[in-house]
Amino acid sequence: MVSLASIGVPGLIIILVIVLILFGPRKLPEVGSAVGKTLAEFKKSARDIIDDEEVKQEEPKKIDSA
Repeated sequence: MVSLASIGVPGLIIILVIVLILFGPRKLPEVGSAVGKTLAEFKKSARDIIDDEEVKQEEPKKIDSA
């Protein structure tokens, strides 16, 4: 998977120009806001999944004595 750090400044400029051409300058703030909200929601969901897995690993296994 390509990380954002490996894209670099020239790659970010190219992406910004492409987005600007596709959506125009008036829609750019809306697109940026939507991307930011989506990324924040993705990070929150990923963090919740990781936290759930850690809790499951910390719980001792119960043995039924039947």
